[in-house]
Amino acid sequence: MGGAALLLALHLLLRRWILRKPRSRLPLPPGPRGVPVLGALPLVGASAHSNLARLAARYGPIMSLRLGSHLCVVASDASSARAFLKTADAQFAHRPDPISARDVSYQRQNLAMSDATPTWKHMRKLCSFHLLGGKALADWAPTRRAEYRRLVDALRRLHDAGQPVPIFDLLICTLANVVGTIVIGGRVFDDHGDESNKFKDMLSDLLTGGAQFNVGDFFPSIAWMDLQGIRSKMLGVHKRFDALLTRLFEEHQRTRGSRRGAPDFVDKVMANKVSEDGATISDVNVRALICDLFTAGTDTSSVVVEWTFAEMLKNPAILRRLQTETEAVVGRDRLLDESDIPKLPYLQAVCKEGLRLHPSTPLMLPHFSHEDSEVAGFFIPKHTRLLVNVWAIGRDPAVWENPLAFDPDRFLPGGKGERYDPLGSDGNFGFIPFGAGRRSCVGKLVGMLFVQCLVGTLAHAFDWELPEGEEEIDMEAKPGLALPKAVPLKAFARPRLSPAAYV
Repeated sequence: MGGAALLLALHLLLRRWILRKPRSRLPLPPGPRGVPVLGALPLVGASAHSNLARLAARYGPIMSLRLGSHLCVVASDASSARAFLKTADAQFAHRPDPISARDVSYQRQNLAMSDATPTWKHMRKLCSFHLLGGKALADWAPTRRAEYRRLVDALRRLHDAGQPVPIFDLLICTLANVVGTIVIGGRVFDDHGDESNKFKDMLSDLLTGGAQFNVGDFFPSIAWMDLQGIRSKMLGVHKRFDALLTRLFEEHQRTRGSRRGAPDFVDKVMANKVSEDGATISDVNVRALICDLFTAGTDTSSVVVEWTFAEMLKNPAILRRLQTETEAVVGRDRLLDESDIPKLPYLQAVCKEGLRLHPSTPLMLPHFSHEDSEVAGFFIPKHTRLLVNVWAIGRDPAVWENPLAFDPDRFLPGGKGERYDPLGSDGNFGFIPFGAGRRSCVGKLVGMLFVQCLVGTLAHAFDWELPEGEEEIDMEAKPGLALPKAVPLKAFARPRLSPAAYV
């Protein structure tokens, strides 16, 4: 009996060896050797986007790094991004399972961190159709217009009080109210103040903690120790965010009668929880999705607008030129409207340049392979993490002349950037601030609209100047998923239109 069992075991092993898929003879991408145990983790550091760009300059646009017990590949130019996000898009459509992100993603039940499952596809489809697509954007235009006017009113009050404008804080409050009204049927904050600042701090903790390279993610066996305190910090953020969502959902339930005939996004999701092919969205999925929408719809756009204004205050001629264009098209008797944007090419160029130099997500959220693949002449084993360095791609000197300069002219007709579309419709991978492929940002249309309308409105309606004695603007970034300014921008806003425009 024992001999028969041994022969059977040997037969199965031999059969598995004969039938196994041969490993590729292609090499792994080049990369730094790192140090024992930790691998290249010490080389990545807090500013991962810039440190990885420096490593890519030495090892090439596709490089591999051993981060603890995990293999990671990094794409740092247009051709390598195309190879992974177009040619090998299907193989890298999933997400890794970082321990530090489990709580804030509701155990990966959200849109951002879920694998590309049927439920994920259904959630993305509902977002595209009912919230972020062209028709949905048109339906919700009055909501955005009302919140932009409230923002203008807040700036006028600060001017009358002789106070500088905390630009980022006010943008967060404005966009949170836009998202809240559209998604869950109500404004989140009555005005900028303590509650909106708490929300801003919560987002900051989320995006800062989420961007840190957590040792426990790369050494799962010691993750329970939480050596950097990241998981406990993210758990705290999750509890605060979940408490906010609980309050909003309770209010949403109380006011359901007032929305008959005019459902908000949550109403539409709850009415379409099961897809045609049977994929089901759970109540946890809904809560996780709303958390995603508040995060992606507020902080990232606010970061880009703040950076764009910082660049224009450093280069006042650009701001004056933008004001001249908006005044010629819009006039001085009303505020800028979204319908004006197609007639404002310089505004579009300014916003594109802001996104190029300061992309909302400098490193795309990590992709993950579930199978071996061959990409651009390299072997990529399964269970490899992929990082696409959007920040490095936007500053690639092989594509962008004088890449560190803020120069909107590059995107005007005749400029070398004219052919690049930040939304990805051009098929070029040299400018992908919203990502590319099937995991690209589902909200890229509204994100672009937020940036353009806010930059245009604030430039058209106000003249801006720095506080007395602050001739230099600190242009350092705070490490995080969205790279906010390390020192928030504050400036005085002076109304420049006729009084009728502000009524």
